[in-house]
Amino acid sequence: MTGAPLDRAAVVAGYRRNCAELEAALAAAPPEALRRRSSGTRWSNEELLYHMVFGYIVVLALLPLVRLFGRLPVSVNRGFARLLNAGTAPFDVVNYWGSRGGALIFNRRRMAAKVRRLTAALERKLRRETDSGLGRRMYFPTRWDPFFKETMTLADVYAYPVAHFDFHAAQLSLDGTPGATAGPRK
Repeated sequence: MTGAPLDRAAVVAGYRRNCAELEAALAAAPPEALRRRSSGTRWSNEELLYHMVFGYIVVLALLPLVRLFGRLPVSVNRGFARLLNAGTAPFDVVNYWGSRGGALIFNRRRMAAKVRRLTAALERKLRRETDSGLGRRMYFPTRWDPFFKETMTLADVYAYPVAHFDFHAAQLSLDGTPGATAGPRK
């Protein structure tokens, strides 16, 4: 992710594709498929779908952090990332249980509307970003997520939820097989 100029249209297309895929999966999956365990995680398919939506929620929280930490001295920035990395074990517990609990609130009936609101908000924010603003960078806790790099720009953060969503979509087992979403992947 880091380094290349952001293709805003491609990012927005990814947001919209993720929304459509989520809506299709939720519409096609019977309740028993959503309760089935996903492949390679401890979550049910419904919990994993919520976790995929949660990636978008995280981005809304990360945007102001990148703007703030991108202005701070590197030593403070790097120290904060080290502190977060030291807290990986508690983060993993919160991440797991947060997705379990989140799926109870934003379940199959509310999840699609939530991701539509999130992606619309991100699209509006992305439209207002300047190129120099998209280049602002901060250090990240690399142990928290395989898509977190040592440093990430604001542009990287905008692109993150699509990669996160697509990665986890391959772990869905809606028809009993891993990667079984509602339709062909584009």
